[in-house]
Amino acid sequence: MADQPIDSFEAVLFDLDGVITDSASVHRACWKEMFDDYLRKRAEETGESFEPFTHEDYKQYVDGKLRYDGVEGFLASRGIELPYGDPDDPPSAETVCGLGNRKNDMVQDRIESDGVDVYDDGVALARRLTSLGVRTAIVSASKNAELMLESAGLADLFEERVDGWVAAELDLPGKPAPDTFLEGARRLGVSPARAVVVEDAISGVRAGRAGGFGLVVGVDRTGDPEALASNGADVVTDDLASL
Repeated sequence: MADQPIDSFEAVLFDLDGVITDSASVHRACWKEMFDDYLRKRAEETGESFEPFTHEDYKQYVDGKLRYDGVEGFLASRGIELPYGDPDDPPSAETVCGLGNRKNDMVQDRIESDGVDVYDDGVALARRLTSLGVRTAIVSASKNAELMLESAGLADLFEERVDGWVAAELDLPGKPAPDTFLEGARRLGVSPARAVVVEDAISGVRAGRAGGFGLVVGVDRTGDPEALASNGADVVTDDLASL
């Protein structure tokens, strides 16, 4: 179905970070700062060598995933086990939830101080689809999705929002599981086969493919189109205006 025009579908489900907003760069920076601080402290305490958090770590273990899943996945890749803790853990706690909350505080501080940049091609596509009667939703792992949309002046652009808060409330597994995208399609009242997923993250592309969506569009913001195509994107573009 990759050769169908995108407006021949009934709905389009957009990831937020890296597709609509340029907040992915904020997330990357905050993940790195948080993990590097933790890893450096751990190295000093244990005598292990300090191996910083890398861009490849971000793409493989964190990008597009629910916050605590990202913490667990990355720590496991380094052979580090921490107590899971509780979502109410303070940012100072050395638990999975504590580290995740520490990173979240950093993100909120940056959004509140610097605002959020947007990708004009993503916003223009969403507006164009709305004008054509195609239904739209945001599907994001972030619990800051509402804050980011409001900061960018886009709070009313999308009909539905399935974010980290919704995932927690409904106990939905995060990407690469398809459940959050399936919930977005359900809320829009369309079948996955008649809906499009637009994603910049490998985990999100995998989720769209696993959910049986009619078209999975990979948005290449980092110059690595092959990674998106090999993980299930029907179409890969670095400019959503091309759709």
